[in-house]
Amino acid sequence: MKPSLQVRLSQHLALTPQLQQSIRLLQLSTLELHQEVEQMLESNPFLEPEEEAAVAYESPAERTLRDDRAAERRDDDAGADDEAGGTDAEALGEVSGQEFGTPLRDDWENGTEADDFDGIRETPSGSAGSGAAEDDGEASDRRAASGTLQDHLRAQLVGMRLDGDDLAAVQVLIESLDGDGYLADPLDDIAARLAEMLGIDDDEQRGDLLERLNCALRWLQSLEPAGVGARSLPECLELQLRQRPACPAQRLATRICRQHLELLARRDWKRLGTLTGADEALLRDAHQMIVACEPKPGRPFADAEANVVVPDVIVTRAGRGLKVVLNPDVMPRLRINDLYAQAMRGQRNGAGGGLSSRLQEARWFMKNIQQRFDTILRVSKAIVERQKAFFQHGAIAMKPLVLREIADELGLHESTISRVTTAKYMATPYGTFELKYFFGSSLATETGGNASSTAVRALIRQLVDAEDPQRPLSDSQLSQMLEEQGIQVARRTVAKYREALKIAPASLRKAL
Repeated sequence: MKPSLQVRLSQHLALTPQLQQSIRLLQLSTLELHQEVEQMLESNPFLEPEEEAAVAYESPAERTLRDDRAAERRDDDAGADDEAGGTDAEALGEVSGQEFGTPLRDDWENGTEADDFDGIRETPSGSAGSGAAEDDGEASDRRAASGTLQDHLRAQLVGMRLDGDDLAAVQVLIESLDGDGYLADPLDDIAARLAEMLGIDDDEQRGDLLERLNCALRWLQSLEPAGVGARSLPECLELQLRQRPACPAQRLATRICRQHLELLARRDWKRLGTLTGADEALLRDAHQMIVACEPKPGRPFADAEANVVVPDVIVTRAGRGLKVVLNPDVMPRLRINDLYAQAMRGQRNGAGGGLSSRLQEARWFMKNIQQRFDTILRVSKAIVERQKAFFQHGAIAMKPLVLREIADELGLHESTISRVTTAKYMATPYGTFELKYFFGSSLATETGGNASSTAVRALIRQLVDAEDPQRPLSDSQLSQMLEEQGIQVARRTVAKYREALKIAPASLRKAL
């Protein structure tokens, strides 16, 4: 076969590095984005945070003029202190606007859209305003004062007269507690690890060590909060019930926790009454006493900040309309280092070498971040426009919405909308939700319309909250009630939505 050369023309799509970076930044969460920014700041010398930018060069004449103006303002402020009671607020606002930011602008109000969103620095109102900030500060102070569960338990050991070995054994058990306040490992395993660390090989000494740990466990379980150091849920509840005044209900509750907790979880009141010989009133009192216990004693000491979600977009009411703005706290403020950029412009004939590519890389990175927030804002506005009823009446008024509708409206690909709505959150008057929350499948109604699956779940929640605790609604009854309201939902679909809402079945919701 004779070799030959052929020329062919073909078209194919190639993703440039800049486009790949733009797609990757779009799908990152807020935390991942800030980590990406930190890595870029470390690796690229042309990029720097805006708040840490170097002060621009001032000529001697400019510096003298600035100092004279500052002296005049100080003299004026000193003369106005007696009348105004402090610094001139308008002067401070003027200086702040000139040096640290731009005037506030409404990004979107009553359906009117601005040209861009540069310079948005608006503080959310309502729950996200200064009052919430003060509450968050107080909560943080309380957590700082209380410390961790281990710190709280060690503080109580100070007032206990324990010898050195017993004190060390209790501290070992304290370090073995999990986040819920339970003893994570059996005492045998803790004793084996401790013996290995201490180099104890004798069986008799190992037995003494295990006995000391058992004694230390009793000391630990006597500390506050009640129930700490338990090895199981029944033991945790029993430790808390021991601190209640002795009475028939307290003794019955202790017996149920020790022997029949599974029957209580199944709400099998008839069998509980048969096994314990207690009447309905006594069972009710014992049940209320058990429900009042804390199944996770370490929960009050957990770090709640780890579960806090920072919204990317904030929606507030503005007159009769809605205002959608980006959260300025999640927007990285970056700039190109002027000194390095000017030095690069002074180079001629490509003398900068690889530094010019790093400068271009920094510019592309800033542009892609800006484009990321631009896309998030555009998608958020489209979602709010489609789901206006939600912001007026809550989740029960949610309309069916799929990704393709927003993609067609904005001229974007459906995969782009999926990336934007993943791990991005919107703060609303009804709470903070992931952007995916506003999308839901469509369910048919008798009138020929459609109902959102999110609205159906909210309606199921309302029906369950209003039910009779002694005769809870079954999935079939919920399906029938929804059908009476014109929404056709199968029983299996109702069961799926109920489980998604973390609502127990009717048999487990039944009260005595």
